[in-house]
Amino acid sequence: MELELEPLNIPSDNQRPIVIAGPCSAETEEQVMETAQQLAMKGCHNFRAGVWKPRTKPGGFEGNGEKALPWLQRVKKETGMLVSTEVATPEHVELALKYDVDILWIGARTSANPFAMQALADSLKGVDVPVLVKNPVNPDLELWIGALERINQAGIKRLGAIHRGFSSFDKKIYRNLPMWQIPIELKRRIPNLPIINDPSHIGGRRELIAPLCQQAMDLGFEGLIVESHCSPDEAWSDAKQQVTPEVLDYILSLLVIRDHASTVEGIQNLRKQIDEIDNELMNMLAKRMRVCREIGQYKKENNMTVLQTSRYSEILDKRGAQGALCGISAESVKSIFEVIHKESVRQQLDIINK
Repeated sequence: MELELEPLNIPSDNQRPIVIAGPCSAETEEQVMETAQQLAMKGCHNFRAGVWKPRTKPGGFEGNGEKALPWLQRVKKETGMLVSTEVATPEHVELALKYDVDILWIGARTSANPFAMQALADSLKGVDVPVLVKNPVNPDLELWIGALERINQAGIKRLGAIHRGFSSFDKKIYRNLPMWQIPIELKRRIPNLPIINDPSHIGGRRELIAPLCQQAMDLGFEGLIVESHCSPDEAWSDAKQQVTPEVLDYILSLLVIRDHASTVEGIQNLRKQIDEIDNELMNMLAKRMRVCREIGQYKKENNMTVLQTSRYSEILDKRGAQGALCGISAESVKSIFEVIHKESVRQQLDIINK
């Protein structure tokens, strides 16, 4: 399906992408105003703060709810910034619009639920407001597109996507794996859809925000939504991933914004995609070898030979057939898996002979 889209009309400077910044949570009126004033002094045009904050587990700070919405109104009045918050239910939408919130975003847990998305879509009929939809928690592009389609079918044409990474049991560097190939494919499928990157939730640590911002710019994303707090270490939620307005301004000042129309830049972006995919391949290979070493340990404890020829033949035949279905030469795929198997055998031999 083709989406009917219009420009978001979210303000930005010529030298910078769209930037939406503010604290993870609207904790107190003083904290909201202090952060907003500092951001406004640094030239920020768009303020964000979580009003409803259901946590993964109960017991933590879950937001001030409607009580915090007048604080956003005050930010808007005193700084001139547009204000934004997350909505997860039709009641949230109704209250946000009642208090003149300018931009709405829908979180990852909500976008993963078609029932919730349809309820939100129904509540947005007849409304003209920018809506940004975060990727679902799981890496499912069709689910993400479906969430966007539901909002678009409700008549929302100022629509954008937020890439916040994907949850994974096996976390390493990132809080949420970026899996850049998914937003890249979203951009390929819906070229005129603006994509905003969320380095705070991808990184989970403030030292990762700068490189993630640059990576998003290198891939041609239209903007950033970054968590910024006047006193990050004292934040009531997600303290480790928030930066001060001053630090955010410094990060933004270093960004290299690339020319989308340049042929050379186009090649660089394609190579960047290849680098990201290769990184994913290396991560998957590392996981595969870890399992192979566990198999090697099992074979050692049970006095089994390393080479199991029937299993090896099964792998080559199965992966070769898969390759053919994916438009890759079966012989090429078999050659790749021969090399992988050779390394797997070597690692198992190392374990057995220790």
